Amino acid sequence: MTMEHETTVWFAKSFGLFYLIAMSIGVVVYAYWPKNKTSFDSAAQSILDPSVEDKPYEAKRWQ
Repeated sequence: MTMEHETTVWFAKSFGLFYLIAMSIGVVVYAYWPKNKTSFDSAAQSILDPSVEDKPYEAKRWQ
């Protein structure tokens, strides 16, 4: 049995559609999973943390 171009294109488009839907559902489930709330909250607050001092990189001289 030889696969024609239209059959191959139909299969690729269908598989890609279901793949992207499954990946989207997985990302949404991961984002709203209750266990991840603390890590997301700490990541959001870490940008606003005043105790972290922002300095330019200082290269150490070779001795």
